[in-house]
Amino acid sequence: MKDIVFCSNNCFVLYSAAVQAKNSENKESVPSLPQSPMKERPPKAFHQYSNNISTLDVHCLPQLQEKASPPSSPPIMFPPAFEAAKVEAKPDELKVTVKLKPRLKAIHSSLEDCRPPSKKWKGMKWKKWSIQIVIPKGSFKPPCEEEIDEFLKKLGTTLKPDPVPKDYRKCCFCHEEGDGLTDGPARLLNLDLDLWVHLNCALWSTEVYETQAGALINVELALRRGLQMKCMFCHKMGATSGCHRLRCTNIYHFTCAIKAQCMFFKDKTMLCPMHKPKGTHEQELSYFAVFRRVYVQRDEVRQIASIVQRGERDHTFRVGSLIFHAVGQLLPQQMQAFHSSKALFPVGYEASRLYWSMRYANRRCRYLCSIEEKDGFPLFVIKVLEQGHDDLVLTDTTPK
Repeated sequence: MKDIVFCSNNCFVLYSAAVQAKNSENKESVPSLPQSPMKERPPKAFHQYSNNISTLDVHCLPQLQEKASPPSSPPIMFPPAFEAAKVEAKPDELKVTVKLKPRLKAIHSSLEDCRPPSKKWKGMKWKKWSIQIVIPKGSFKPPCEEEIDEFLKKLGTTLKPDPVPKDYRKCCFCHEEGDGLTDGPARLLNLDLDLWVHLNCALWSTEVYETQAGALINVELALRRGLQMKCMFCHKMGATSGCHRLRCTNIYHFTCAIKAQCMFFKDKTMLCPMHKPKGTHEQELSYFAVFRRVYVQRDEVRQIASIVQRGERDHTFRVGSLIFHAVGQLLPQQMQAFHSSKALFPVGYEASRLYWSMRYANRRCRYLCSIEEKDGFPLFVIKVLEQGHDDLVLTDTTPK
């Protein structure tokens, strides 16, 4: 026999027809008894339903009866859900027990009202965005400036100015080209005509000292001595920074002393790696940047004399905005008229200067100054060279 299952409102009711078939077989096997005046009652069936729903709707399935089975019982009437949960059994009805579990009602208290509303849609309709940066293990080498420039050049997304011409000026001490690092050799200072020295290369030489005005004294003396001294680190000439330990002959270039890990002190002394103290020292100097005004003290008269003595010049001599081109010359018969108590006026002198324009208030132009001879006296000529205008020539017998 097959079981019949019926579902209504999430409730399952199982009826078994095997019981009815067995009852019918017993009736046929047992001899019939005289009928009693009382009518047989149908067997009582107890069903129990458990559900979390407040309302219950149950329908009765019709029982499949065989031919020999007694007449079907009348339909069972269930009370509404809001009435009593237990129904007493009646003679012609089945006894059904229904247990209803009431829903939990939310009780709002004063404490819960103060709490912030819970994020009920988290994980369903929105999520928090979190960023996780993973750094690979191992040593990471940052790209150098040349690699970055090459990468930007390939992308073509940046505008780069025209390359600056290379600085071919060399330091007379360390023989390196161009200005050095601020925390290193530092900028180049002019020593003589086309002679340059790095600021720290000259400052840390043994003979050189600095005045209160910022002048470096004995730079030329240190340069002459350095031409005969060999560096202990690079084995090249020009070393002038020696170890201050007594009877120590180790001498270095300033840049080589840094590479050799020499120790510099605030009183402008230096100790080589063999004689420096172990560990750190209170007076140790680790930063070499010089932002104050520093210049090389030199004999300007001797420097001008060396310029005059040179025949053909391959260099440009410039003082501020004045560019010197030619010195000129004076013959013996011109000495009486071509000089004053303060200056000489050699014939053939030529220099140019950049100065404010006579035509425009916010523009500069070039003035070419020269000295000529006219009737045995000097003639001062100024030629105004300005772009977009014809050259203007001004002449007079005095420089004023």
